[in-house]
Amino acid sequence: MSEELYVITPDWPVPSHVKAFVSTRKGGVSSGGYQGLNLGGHVNDRTELVERNRALFAQKTSMPNTLQWLNQVHSTDVATLPLVEGASNMADAAITSQAQQICAILTADCLPILLSNQEGSQVAAIHAGWRGLCDGVIEETVRQFNPSGCIYAWLGPAIGASSFEVGEEVRAAFMAYSIEASQAFVSKPNGKWLGDLYLLAKQRLEMVGIHQVYGGDRCTYAEDEWFYSYRRDGVTGRMATLIWFE
Repeated sequence: MSEELYVITPDWPVPSHVKAFVSTRKGGVSSGGYQGLNLGGHVNDRTELVERNRALFAQKTSMPNTLQWLNQVHSTDVATLPLVEGASNMADAAITSQAQQICAILTADCLPILLSNQEGSQVAAIHAGWRGLCDGVIEETVRQFNPSGCIYAWLGPAIGASSFEVGEEVRAAFMAYSIEASQAFVSKPNGKWLGDLYLLAKQRLEMVGIHQVYGGDRCTYAEDEWFYSYRRDGVTGRMATLIWFE
């Protein structure tokens, strides 16, 4: 076990006071199927190790505040942070207009999406599995941004197009929303399809007027030394993707 860890810093043209990071599995103190920097507290890893990993990640990224973790359920619900007393944390996206307030989501194949307005005064983090993506979690999050100005998007590490095998029902669900979704699916001899989450997300972002999209060039399934992958391993950890502004 090693406490040294490596994080990814998104490369996108947001103002310098916007801070964003993605954890990897490199470093950390978890072992076994969770080997590395597991930040998921709901995957049966030892609680004390997850807490140590979270402390290491917080130190590495100089977090200005305590995280308010979401209870992610593949929905289109968006939590406005900080949560008011009594508000539910059951959501798959977080948005804030408050400085030093961290928006964070956990993934292990699903697509993490970061959003920031041009001024860096409003930011969001989205957990986009295929269900949430298809049902409109991007659209619901963008709807809560202030209507004026440009929004930037960054697509974090997710399962790549060469690894994400799905059934006809997944393709049909996206096609029911937009015929253009057909471009994101390649047929396989076994009757299944390979789906491109990155392209599907870019299509949805384009539909809501977000044209400056960055990232989208990693594969959690293929890059086993870097990332956790639920599809690949079953029992595995989680990476965190987070954003805030100073």
